[in-house]
Amino acid sequence: MGTDERAPVVEAVRAHLESAGHDVVMVADGTPWPHAGAAVGRAVAEGDAEVGIVCCWTGTGVAMAANKVPGARAALCTDAETARGARRWNDANVLAFGLRLTTPAVAAEMVDAFLHTPFDPAEAEMVKSLGELDPPPPGG
Repeated sequence: MGTDERAPVVEAVRAHLESAGHDVVMVADGTPWPHAGAAVGRAVAEGDAEVGIVCCWTGTGVAMAANKVPGARAALCTDAETARGARRWNDANVLAFGLRLTTPAVAAEMVDAFLHTPFDPAEAEMVKSLGELDPPPPGG
């Protein structure tokens, strides 16, 4: 997880995840949003985390920052159905949401939908083509 601001919804999500038996690592806590998003994107893209969760006031900035990391696919979500679709069709590996309007209950619903929705293998070619849009690695 990463956030630029420790808010009650962040604490609620962390507690929700831990109560479900998940290991939660805060890779960015109160870090400026570009760095928080990128830190979570790197953790996921490098295999240090299976999925990531990022938060800022609107969720937009951290999603944009995470998506700058090749291999990270952050989806800004506002409800469980959007989170479910992001996993199913886009193989999103980072859930982003805003702190301004997201309640702990809605955040928990989104997190559960995100974590429990499998990727649809029929979408693999589409996700592969998305990855081809990533810039080449430096020097390559």
